[in-house]
Amino acid sequence: MRIDLPIDKMPTAWFNALPRLPEPMQPPLHPGTNQPIGPADLAPLFPMGLIEQEVSGALTIDIPGEVIDVLRLWRPTPLVRATRLERALGTPARIYFKDESVSPAGSHKPNTAVPQAYYNAKEGVHRLTTETGAGQWGTALSFACAQFDIDCKVYMVRASFDSKPYRRMMMETWGAECVPSPVADPTSPGSLGLAISDAVADAAQRDDSHYSLGSVLNHVLLHQTIIGLEAKEQLAIAGESHPDVIIASCGGGSNLGGIALPFLEDARVRLLAVEPASCATLTTGEFRYDFGDTAGMTPLLPMYTLGKDFMPAPIHAGGLRYHGDAPIISLLVQCGRMEAVAYPQSKTFEAAVQFARVEGKLAAPETGHAIRAAIDEALACKETGEEKVILFNYSGHGFLDLAAYDAFNHHRLID
Repeated sequence: MRIDLPIDKMPTAWFNALPRLPEPMQPPLHPGTNQPIGPADLAPLFPMGLIEQEVSGALTIDIPGEVIDVLRLWRPTPLVRATRLERALGTPARIYFKDESVSPAGSHKPNTAVPQAYYNAKEGVHRLTTETGAGQWGTALSFACAQFDIDCKVYMVRASFDSKPYRRMMMETWGAECVPSPVADPTSPGSLGLAISDAVADAAQRDDSHYSLGSVLNHVLLHQTIIGLEAKEQLAIAGESHPDVIIASCGGGSNLGGIALPFLEDARVRLLAVEPASCATLTTGEFRYDFGDTAGMTPLLPMYTLGKDFMPAPIHAGGLRYHGDAPIISLLVQCGRMEAVAYPQSKTFEAAVQFARVEGKLAAPETGHAIRAAIDEALACKETGEEKVILFNYSGHGFLDLAAYDAFNHHRLID
């Protein structure tokens, strides 16, 4: 069963979680003074439109018409009931997934890439730098920059740059330049923290450039809430009053925040973050101030962290290899409003292959983590007989991750 919203029902305002959190967030701190940062500290890297969204107390923020025009190339995205998976599992649960793989870049990432490119273009910025893990964010920003005639340079984590060449080719086709990170150490597999350092250093040295981030910050999660807002309407059309549990993979927190935050104030809904066991930030990390990058150039953020120098294993879910997490997500976990679980990659690919064989869709390795947790929730319902409604975010397709599936299928995958 597929539930589509008419194009004229696409949300026209984002859901702002900041004024709705269980308790106020601690402010980000200046990396040099350890004092709370202000707009002037962020202005060298971000346009004022995004800086205002980063701290806004408004309950909703209108989506600019120019952004809506681009988002309508693929939005609203489908909500699909996974009836074949339900039958295969023998579960009384009803499983739904929000299909964000239908975007031009194949993931949820353009939901924030487009507004970020728009606000920079509006301020006269001609060039953006960024990092990317598995390449989903890099491809999304490359696409978005092409829509607003902005140059784009992407620093891609070297482990993914080497193993996922087709993502680099996508970026270059949209006009971006993609280089491996860290640039200073060709022997390193790289990490998102190192790639952020490269991208921030590049932008800080040029007057024509700003930096763009694909996750973690408040305005990024804000833009992604279009996912959950649409899902609310689609679940109502399907006859569901509410989901019992919402599940999404979590690296920095953008796709998780996107589907979960619009349900934040509904106490009936459990929120579940799923992360890799090899980079289990929320389940094994420490909640404290830490840098968002490895070099210590970014503001200090209050978040769960494994430490800025943590070097995660080069797993196939490159988008989840981040030492920290979004402050909003971290606060919700710390307060007990959100749960977290971690899986080894063999278990996630086992679930992704099962999903592909019964539902026909080949998921990104990151998305496989959400599928694993959704299957486990459904199997628990099989044991208890509960008819729960499970909603997960199908955050991206795996068409460019076939080497990972090949490794799993031929027993070469290492946890």
